[in-house]
Amino acid sequence: QVELAESGGGSAEAGGSLKLSCTYSSRFYSRLCLGWFRQAPGKEREGVGIIDRDGITKYERSVKDRFIISQDNAKKILFLQMNNLKSEDTAMYYCAADRVSWYLIPNYEYWGQGTQVTVSS
Repeated sequence: QVELAESGGGSAEAGGSLKLSCTYSSRFYSRLCLGWFRQAPGKEREGVGIIDRDGITKYERSVKDRFIISQDNAKKILFLQMNNLKSEDTAMYYCAADRVSWYLIPNYEYWGQGTQVTVSS
């Protein structure tokens, strides 16, 4: 069982920055694959970026070089630093976890409730 809770969403202007956090807890799993996903109204959920159990990151093409995933293993917090935001980044952002990596495919077993990000142009 893994529990996740996102925070840090809000509004920003195009070109601005936001930092999302995801606090996670697991009673049984010491190492997890973690990811950030987003879903805009009327669109399917898509992968933003993931970090696997070895700390290797992978990003969706449109956010590469703008978004950075990091984690604090000791505090069990996953971060998503979002820079140079664009209006198309507007979506509900979710963090997800699983024992295996699904890379950017939203097949992860555990999900947070999401946090809204709105970017105005």
